[in-house]
Order: sequence, then C-alpha cells, then structure tokens
Amino acid sequence: MPELPEVEVTRRGLAPHLEGHAVRAVVLRRNGLRWPFPPDLAQLLAGRTIGRTGRRGKYLLIGFEHGTLIIHLGMSGHLRMLAPGTEAQKHDHFDLEVDGPEGRRILRMTDPRRFGAVLWHGAEEGAVDNHILLRRLGVEPLEAPFSGQLLYRQSRKRSAAIKQVLMGGDLVVGVGNIYCSESLFQAGINPKTPANRIGLVRYERLASAIRLVLGAAILQGGSTLRDFIGVDGESGYFQQSYFVYDRAGVPCRVCGAPVRQIKQGQRSTFYCVNCQT
Repeated sequence: MPELPEVEVTRRGLAPHLEGHAVRAVVLRRNGLRWPFPPDLAQLLAGRTIGRTGRRGKYLLIGFEHGTLIIHLGMSGHLRMLAPGTEAQKHDHFDLEVDGPEGRRILRMTDPRRFGAVLWHGAEEGAVDNHILLRRLGVEPLEAPFSGQLLYRQSRKRSAAIKQVLMGGDLVVGVGNIYCSESLFQAGINPKTPANRIGLVRYERLASAIRLVLGAAILQGGSTLRDFIGVDGESGYFQQSYFVYDRAGVPCRVCGAPVRQIKQGQRSTFYCVNCQT
C-alpha cells in the first residue's frame, strides 16, 4: 500500500500540472472503487479551476472553490499525468482532463485491486477535515504539532505494542508498515514494547526518527512498491536505504545480528533484537 511518502511524492508531482488550471472533463469507467463515485462528479468539476493540492495522511486533496476532491490510492493505486488520447487500459478507472501549463493533459487513476477511492466533499459541508474519513485522523508527523511530548502524553493509557499504536492512525497519521519499522529501528525501540512503558526521552528520539525517515523517503521518491509508481512513471529508491524492513535473516547494518521478522496485527514487522530494546 502506498504510504505517506508515496502520497506526498504524488502530490508534489501533480501540483504544477493541476494548481491554477481548469478542468475540461471527467471520465469514469466504472461505478466506483471502494465506494461509489459521486454520480454528478463530471457536472461538479467541468469548467472549474483547481486551487491548491494537499494531503491528509494518505488522502490526496485537490481543492476547488466549491469543495475538495478526495483521492485515496488504496492497496494498489497510482496516478499519472498523460498525454491526451492515451488509450485507457483494463485497470484505468478515472480521468481528470485539465488544461495544464503544457496544454491539455490527463490525470489518470489506475487501481488494479479497486480499494482506492475518488470522493467529493462540498464546501457547503464545512472544512474538508470534517469529512467522515478525515475527522478522526491524528496529527501530521511532518507538521509542528507532532512531537515526542505529544506521543508521550497520548500514550499513557495505551498498553498495546508501540508499532500497533503508531499504525492506528488516531495518534499520528501516515506512519505505515514500512516507515514504522524503519523509524523504530532508528529510535532503538523494540516494536513489541507497550506504548505506555516508553519514556519521554525515548519518545523524543522516536518523533525525530519518524520525521527523519519520512523526510528522507520523500526526497528519494518513496519506495518502489509492487503497484506504485510516481506521477512521471518513475520508481522511488528509498528501499535501497532500508535498515530492517524486508531484510529478515540479513545481517543488521549496524551490529551484524540477523534481522528478525514477526507478525503484529497480521502485518510483518522487522527489527534487530540487539539495536532495539
């Protein structure tokens, strides 16, 4: 599944092609993905000018004066900017045709497993943060409110393993499986440690590690996932920097001990028993 860095890389790639440009048409090739497409989406967007693009957790936000288009890439989705007339393939479900800086272009969503979403939140419904899918999300890990102090304060009554707490999404958003394993390694924290048994100093270290790992992943174009590519069709290369993720049995880059793999919440966790205590 594309995680926060992949979605942010997508947003940054799309912004110059979308922001300030008018929508010519909307093409829907099925009734919906995880949820139905808004039935009047073409009428809502045709002729309208796109404002700013944004991101909330793993949700991409395309702003208009009268509302916000919300896109989620699901398990296998990606977005690309294509030349007009590019033939649609089997899993191409949604097109947004825009008058971009280089002439007409197509923003196309491809989603083989159809767990993604294209939704609309009208301005009359209030701020987009009030949308049912966004209203309970935690703080953004790359913005000022996120800190070790916040993690410490909000974890005092949470006895679940720290990796599960981080991935829950209600405390901090976007720290998915890959980057959670990498951040815990950088902070030297065992992923099985109960959240309420971690002290303030270690949480400060963890918050710094999360920002460092996510920032580095964004700069490197995200990770090359099975179904994810960037807007320009290029793959990311952060996976070349993994310390533990997907390296079960391989010597730790720091101490040389074999990296271990366990299951937590039906997801694979990778860690070093020597470096993470």
